[in-house]
Amino acid sequence: MRRVLLVLELLIVFIGLPLGYRFSPVRIPALPVLWLVAGYALWQLMRDRSFDRRQLWNTAPLAGHLGAILLIFAVVALGLWVGTHWMAPQLEWGFVRQHPRLWAAVMVLYPVLSVYPQGILYRAFFLHRYAGLFSDTAVGRWVLIVASAAAFGFLHIIFRNSLAVGLTFCGGVLFAWRYAETGSLLTSSVEHALYGCWLFTVGLGQYFYHGVWPEPK
Repeated sequence: MRRVLLVLELLIVFIGLPLGYRFSPVRIPALPVLWLVAGYALWQLMRDRSFDRRQLWNTAPLAGHLGAILLIFAVVALGLWVGTHWMAPQLEWGFVRQHPRLWAAVMVLYPVLSVYPQGILYRAFFLHRYAGLFSDTAVGRWVLIVASAAAFGFLHIIFRNSLAVGLTFCGGVLFAWRYAETGSLLTSSVEHALYGCWLFTVGLGQYFYHGVWPEPK
């Protein structure tokens, strides 16, 4: 019975809610919805005695993984910049050049208001809550990580473009693996924040924002 309830919860939270938001006739700010759902996830984790709460703020693994994080980020960031320069030069650096104060605010607030709540929901909650639905083998753990990434990518249907879905699925695999590897949501969130802030900086942020976005001129 518990297994059935978990599957039902997964379908509602990670498929039903994004679909409902995507096709809602009413425009709703995305962040309050994220905070509400992440709050539910955090509540469930806090009442689960089998969950190690230290994983939510464990800083110890960050130093040991920072070099690898920055190396992968440098390669991917270069690729994203080259892709933007080649395929959408009109967007390149548009946000930071035309709205520097808003860009600076995003750099500060985005990791706290968006990245960390997403990490609670799609890394800490998903990987702990639904681990029992997958086999306890190396393959099963990777399937769980990919399932987390697929749910994370699917969330981004709310932005109504395939680029957001594709990039966040790829990022979701990396961020979920990093969390599983380190047992540190902070470490995973730092990595997530690097990529998110770079997307806004390089000019692709409008594909990841649901609202009135200042178009580059």
